[in-house]
Amino acid sequence: MTITVDAILLRLGGAETAARRLGVGTEAVRKWRQNGVIPARHWPAVLGATGLALADMPGAAPQENAAMNHPTTTPPDGATACLVLADGTVLWGRGFGAATSGEPAEICFNTGMTGYQETLTDPSYAGQIIVFTFPHIGNVGANAEDIEATTIAARGLVVKQDLTAPSNWRAAQPLDAWLRAQGVAGIAGIDTRALTARIRDGGAPNGLLAFPADGRFDLPALIAAAAAWPGLEGMDLACRVSCTQSYAWTETAWRWPAGFGRMAAPAHHVVAVDYGAKRNILRCLAAAGCRVTVVPATATAAEILRHAPDGVFLSNGPGDPAATAEYAVPAIRGVLDAGLPLFGICLGHQLLALTLGGRTYKLARGHRGANQPVQELATGRVEITSQNHGFAVDEASLPEAVQVTHRSLFDGSNEGIACPSRRAFSVQYHPEASPGPSDSHHLFRRFVAMMEG
Repeated sequence: MTITVDAILLRLGGAETAARRLGVGTEAVRKWRQNGVIPARHWPAVLGATGLALADMPGAAPQENAAMNHPTTTPPDGATACLVLADGTVLWGRGFGAATSGEPAEICFNTGMTGYQETLTDPSYAGQIIVFTFPHIGNVGANAEDIEATTIAARGLVVKQDLTAPSNWRAAQPLDAWLRAQGVAGIAGIDTRALTARIRDGGAPNGLLAFPADGRFDLPALIAAAAAWPGLEGMDLACRVSCTQSYAWTETAWRWPAGFGRMAAPAHHVVAVDYGAKRNILRCLAAAGCRVTVVPATATAAEILRHAPDGVFLSNGPGDPAATAEYAVPAIRGVLDAGLPLFGICLGHQLLALTLGGRTYKLARGHRGANQPVQELATGRVEITSQNHGFAVDEASLPEAVQVTHRSLFDGSNEGIACPSRRAFSVQYHPEASPGPSDSHHLFRRFVAMMEG
């Protein structure tokens, strides 16, 4: 029988002592108490410190899912891959894409019904395995246009059904062939509904996807590797996916029937700091009349200002914003001190908040999909947005000079801030809509208006 989070914290010596013993922040412990669950990645440490059994943990495997409660430890007939969770759960399925021995990652879910290729190539998924809740993955194949980065940053994908054969006129090759060329593995035949419910109720677990070329599975080693991975908290991944040198960007958004365009007569010059920038964000800036210079995540304020921009953009990206902040915050502070207009998205939003004196925290399950409702507080307007983030800004930590502009209608978490005195604003969601709705494209025009003002 499960016991409450408060009872577990009491066994650990109270909330603050538990935070120290488990190596997490007190804000994380507060979220555990609020949600009534402890994320699965912390279960091994909790069990070791308290002597509890796995069945005692709030958010443990749901009883209605026998496969989750009693995982098979040997490959069943037809199984060529497995998804291993840090708590020892082993889920068997059919592998596709490139063979892999498995690399530990955080397992998250994405609810989008379209754009799986854009999702897979979003650099913000570095260090994660994506569970797709939509069943028809593969139905539009793969092509060279629907990518957000040259390589796939995600460490694998999980689907319920075998990949659908491509049936779209833009398909250049099947998804399976593209994944093999990218060196990325996937697994089919998983009960993604049950797995998503588990993530929803217990937080995003650590795990790995194994699809060995020789068909041999060393389950104890795989489970140990999944359990030993420290997770995304405290991990800087932006520097791993960022460009290594500056470059110019002029491509504009895709339009029927010509495809991508070229920006010929820019009205403004924007420096985009690449923490894991998606290409369609850069296209939206170019389509708004901006000449874009992209610089690495580690660029200093002096290196950014050397390009003499009219404004600075902070991109999306993966990992813990508090870790990336060590080098990003001094650079952003220098840009703000120079008085330049500044616009941030996703990780860029979190880094702006940290620069202005706020704090961030890890969400229990994150927001990932193309149907996330966000309300603009000043107008009451609701936009359906595309999102991909596992951390959020703590509104209570923001100083008075910073305005809260947007909130999620799913869980009330922060989705936007503005600091008029510093000519800066940011949003947590993805207004470039790749994939997703285009409700928020107006934010790029707002950034341009700031530069014109």
